[in-house]
Amino acid sequence: MNIRDADPADAEAITAIYNDAVVNTTAIWNDTRIDTANRLAWLADRAKQGYPVLVAVDADNAVIGYASFGDWRAWDGYRHTVEHSVYVRADQRGCGVGKALMIALVDRARRIGKHVMVAGIEAGNVGSIRLHEKLGFENVGHLSQVGMKFGKWLDLAFLQLTLDRRETPDTPLAA
Repeated sequence: MNIRDADPADAEAITAIYNDAVVNTTAIWNDTRIDTANRLAWLADRAKQGYPVLVAVDADNAVIGYASFGDWRAWDGYRHTVEHSVYVRADQRGCGVGKALMIALVDRARRIGKHVMVAGIEAGNVGSIRLHEKLGFENVGHLSQVGMKFGKWLDLAFLQLTLDRRETPDTPLAA
């Protein structure tokens, strides 16, 4: 497996992974499938914002997972905080792809000076929660019945990872 920056040629595979999560999981609280044009626009938007989209590829260069982060909230006071997402192709889940993507994604967030990374995870997704905890994320909140999918109310768990040791936002990052 190799982790690299996504390029437009990866959009079709990213779309397929996203749509599988829409149809078959509670990882995405959306009922609407998207098309490749949507993911191409998303890739362009992430690049414009200076945020990465990473893909994990197998020995044949087939995309087996992807990850990204973006602004957590739109207001200036949150500019040092990002929220991430990681999705793995169904046949590759549990094989270390998500962990590898997360490690690379955390490194990217640190390199661009982000201070906190937030994860919003469906509270019943114990595997994802455990993975995040193993990577140092702390469980910091639980919102009950704030979403729905497949005819059920869903709870949202919030986890966060502090990426650096700055005491104030204007403290320079250590080299």
